[in-house]
Amino acid sequence: MSINNHIRNYYEQLVAEEILRCLPGNQDSGYLADIACVALNHLPPRYIRYEVDMAFYMSPDELHEINRRVKAAVEEAIEFIAAHRREDNE
Repeated sequence: MSINNHIRNYYEQLVAEEILRCLPGNQDSGYLADIACVALNHLPPRYIRYEVDMAFYMSPDELHEINRRVKAAVEEAIEFIAAHRREDNE
């Protein structure tokens, strides 16, 4: 039995949307993935099966706090990756 197709981390989509909001659209996908990994590693995992699971059980204050944490994590990840970016084209 595989559950991989049935669960996901709630923060993944939020982080992706925040990255795209913060950066111009012509960025390398590897660079964006590095930022996403760093940001996600600074957020607690919140696994869900359906988006409605979070929307139904979350208060407006919780939603605001999640959005604040995502924004901060992405900003910090962008700074971290910029400071540690390799110059080679691997």
